[in-house]
Amino acid sequence: MTPQELNQELGNIDIYLLDAILKGYFPAGSRVLDAGCGEGRNLHWLLKNGYEAWGVDKNPSAIRMLRYVANSLQKGYPAERFDETGVEEMHYPPAAFDAVISSAVLHFAENEAHFRQMWAEMYRVLKPGGVLFIRTATLLGMNPDEVQKTADGKYLLPDGSYRFVLSATLLADLLRQYPVQWLEPLKSVLVANQRSMGVLVLKKSTAATEA
Repeated sequence: MTPQELNQELGNIDIYLLDAILKGYFPAGSRVLDAGCGEGRNLHWLLKNGYEAWGVDKNPSAIRMLRYVANSLQKGYPAERFDETGVEEMHYPPAAFDAVISSAVLHFAENEAHFRQMWAEMYRVLKPGGVLFIRTATLLGMNPDEVQKTADGKYLLPDGSYRFVLSATLLADLLRQYPVQWLEPLKSVLVANQRSMGVLVLKKSTAATEA
């Protein structure tokens, strides 16, 4: 298979999400929500392989493009499965999805309250026993002297970007409030000492009540 053929099959999927798929965390036919889906780069392979793919994003042009792409991959795919809305205000009922994806979304939170609201909503719509895949900026591995905290709780990172970053303290608090099991050890990838990206692959507790 050529690189072009591989790209046609996989799209521009997050490599860490692909790793989770290859490890069997997303069973065939699962109902999967991409929370902050953009134009759907992480849904391309799922759409081609019989998954029930859903997505939300605040960007109307991204949702329009995703609806077009989904229809090109699967003729007649329901456009209403892709919704122009924020992760923090999803209208789905509790336990609606087998898996929820959040790739490079949470670090655009406006502040800690916004971050917690997005986390809570993703947890709410996930079935007990469902998989939560998160990739977001963290403080793990960063030199404290090279990041500057701002008034709204975001950080100025060495790459010049302002992001809300997941700290070990905040993560511990969230895991106490929203029971999960780790499916993979927490990964943190330091990108050229400019930013740290964490990957969390979690399973919602089967004993969890809907938050």
